Amino acid sequence: MLVLLSVIGYFAVQRASVGGGAPFCVASADASDRGGESEKYEMSPEQAANAATIAAVGIAKGLPDRAVTIALATAMQESALRNLDHGDRDSLGLFQQRPSMGWGTPEQITDPVYSAGIFYDHLVDVPGYSRLPLTVAAQKVQRSGYPQAYAKHEPDATVLTAAFAGGGSLDCGGPAPTQPGDPEKVREGLARIFGKDGMHTFGPQGGGGQAGRNGGGGRTSPEPEITMVEKGEAGEAATRRSRAMAHWAVANSREMGIARVSYDLRGWVAGKDRGRWQDKAGDGDPYGAAPGEVRIFMAR
Repeated sequence: MLVLLSVIGYFAVQRASVGGGAPFCVASADASDRGGESEKYEMSPEQAANAATIAAVGIAKGLPDRAVTIALATAMQESALRNLDHGDRDSLGLFQQRPSMGWGTPEQITDPVYSAGIFYDHLVDVPGYSRLPLTVAAQKVQRSGYPQAYAKHEPDATVLTAAFAGGGSLDCGGPAPTQPGDPEKVREGLARIFGKDGMHTFGPQGGGGQAGRNGGGGRTSPEPEITMVEKGEAGEAATRRSRAMAHWAVANSREMGIARVSYDLRGWVAGKDRGRWQDKAGDGDPYGAAPGEVRIFMAR
């Protein structure tokens, strides 16, 4: 399987099509097994970006959904999915980890990628963690004074996990970006989470050859692009990684100036369609992504 990620210059969405109101994000679980009633969880763009990073780090490590749910529920209790610069005693960050207890330096702990990664590293050291009640698994990592508090977040954390790793989705509404996005920042952010091995970068103007010019799928992009190609085996793991990349981009769209994301024949456009993913034509859409592809377009 070839997962294609294109970070492409794209003109910001026209003002006539920009949705108004305060930015917000809504995670939804797959409703197919719930009689058509989808479970949802609403949050701010800041919270969505942090949740997306926590989920993506777990997925990049190849961990199961249960691990992602435990991590998300823990961060929801400890910080309400905010990267805090304060806490009880010297606690910091999403998981309120303490430098004095060996979790890392303050700079490391307030880095969401690092803090999520070290949480998962400790979690997988817990024998049988995936079969334990969430409160027990989280407590063996956190050593909290209020271990039962994690339980109330499990339903919402399960919805978030479905949005990032399963059959759900993350929708983010609000105005389209008004400032140019930085494709290098997006590329570096994804590479930090998913690693650089097997990822090849193509410069603007198709500097990487045919894949750079046509996005690797035979379609000529309407704008110069920077392309990253991840080579992996087809299957559930590759699909989870692609989904996580696409939803991470949507969650971070406001901060990073991302105007459009295409993934697996679906598309999301900042400021349009109330921030919801829409079904898109495949190869007939110059911005569309074929199955297994993720394409990210920057405002400029």
